[in-house]
Amino acid sequence: MSFARVRALVIVGVLAVVAVVFVAITLVRDTQAGKGTAEDCPEGYKLADIRVRHPKDIKINVYNATDIQGLASSVKTDFQNRQFQVLKFGNEPNNKGIDGVAVLRYGPKAVGSYHVLKAYFLNEAKPEYDANRDTDVVDVVIGPDFKQLATVTEVSQALAQNGGGPQLPPNTCADPNLR
Repeated sequence: MSFARVRALVIVGVLAVVAVVFVAITLVRDTQAGKGTAEDCPEGYKLADIRVRHPKDIKINVYNATDIQGLASSVKTDFQNRQFQVLKFGNEPNNKGIDGVAVLRYGPKAVGSYHVLKAYFLNEAKPEYDANRDTDVVDVVIGPDFKQLATVTEVSQALAQNGGGPQLPPNTCADPNLR
């Protein structure tokens, strides 16, 4: 073995050892260790699931709050083609008129799912957060300004505009067991 090859192996070995030392020091000095635990959550706050899920793991109900017949069925099919789990569809059960593109109703267990879904409406869907809702299903209520769901590229851009992932609703803490 030539001297140049030995020297190169020694340098690579030293660099590997230095990298391992830096990783070990970083892990030992981690100032975020233990942060965000349930004990840190103020009394009365709900634990929220802020995991950003893939569409195949998101459960939704699709409701039509417009006068257009069959819109819920059409939107249901669009969501199913995008791999979402559509549990129910039909006319808006609360018979509340809505304005805008859509309303997304969700609770603490669906914060991450809501984050993904609003991108499919180019961040124009209005949120309706209910702290007492005890399910991970998001109700998608289609409004009169709805045209179509966003394309894959538009969804990616909308998620990038959201920046930094899901925002915690008021009076919630991130569930440390679901990260």
